Amino acid sequence: DGKIYDAYVIYPKSHTSEANFVEYFVYQIMPDILENKCGYKLCIYGRDIYPGEDIASAIEKRMQKSRRLIMLLTHQLINCKEPAYDQHIALYNDLIQNNTKVILLEMETIGTYEKLQESLRFIIKRQGTVKWKEQHTVHPQSPSSRFWKQVRYHMPLTLKSS
Repeated sequence: DGKIYDAYVIYPKSHTSEANFVEYFVYQIMPDILENKCGYKLCIYGRDIYPGEDIASAIEKRMQKSRRLIMLLTHQLINCKEPAYDQHIALYNDLIQNNTKVILLEMETIGTYEKLQESLRFIIKRQGTVKWKEQHTVHPQSPSSRFWKQVRYHMPLTLKSS
């Protein structure tokens, strides 16, 4: 299908204590589970977009080469006055072009979704979110945990090379 990545990961980029866990999750836990243990190829901003590249076009190209878009929902992402560029493109791809499915990972209890932009609320109503719960932190590295099984359910099938 011409795609290089199974998923492009969208997450809030900041330096608060909440973001420390999110970045740890994005750079350590997700690659360990989804890449090392399940055989997926992720595209992660800050790891797979190179210094000197035009950020906007690099984000668009990587998303076009991805089968899914994984968006981490946090209070920081929701309360941000101006959604990040990659968030805009992801929602556009899912809702308007209808060519790349967004997988929403609810990283902390959001409660009501009233503060979310309408496009995100629509996607949540259509397909729901995969919720990260505290009990997962006991064995976050287990690909057989309920959370990772739900994430893999939304991911494309992996082609195992024999």
